[in-house]
Amino acid sequence: MFSKSRINEPGPKTPEPEKPKTPESLTKPMDYAPTPSMPKAKPAPSLLSSDLTISGNIKTSGDIQIEGTVEGDIRAHLLTVGESATIRGEIVADDIVVNGRVVGRVRGLKVRLTSTARVEGDIIHKTIAIESGAHFEGSVQRQEDPLSQGSTPKLAPPTAE
Repeated sequence: MFSKSRINEPGPKTPEPEKPKTPESLTKPMDYAPTPSMPKAKPAPSLLSSDLTISGNIKTSGDIQIEGTVEGDIRAHLLTVGESATIRGEIVADDIVVNGRVVGRVRGLKVRLTSTARVEGDIIHKTIAIESGAHFEGSVQRQEDPLSQGSTPKLAPPTAE
């Protein structure tokens, strides 16, 4: 029934079974770019309503919209100061839109004062837009990276000779 001569004769080939993956094949560089997983949904901006008063600093890596009163410093990615809002402190954000009142320093890559804005303090920015009707008292200074600066410039201590 079986003979050695048939083994060496050409005939229909059967597919070879797959070889198991070895550690070498797992460490070889990939010839394709892996597909990224689903992008994370951007969280909704935090909203501080008009009846809210906060005494203290606020820090977030996300977006925030303030309609109430904040007495303290604010750090955020995108900060929107609502028309009814009052902020007494320093604002530091990539993107700042002021519709309400700010008493203190404003530092941002993009700063926009709308026609209802009232700002009393210095503005340090990369780009700025001030609409007609905005009220502003202070100085404006353009910097390439306004976010890297500390809250106040430190002077070198005097040296004793």
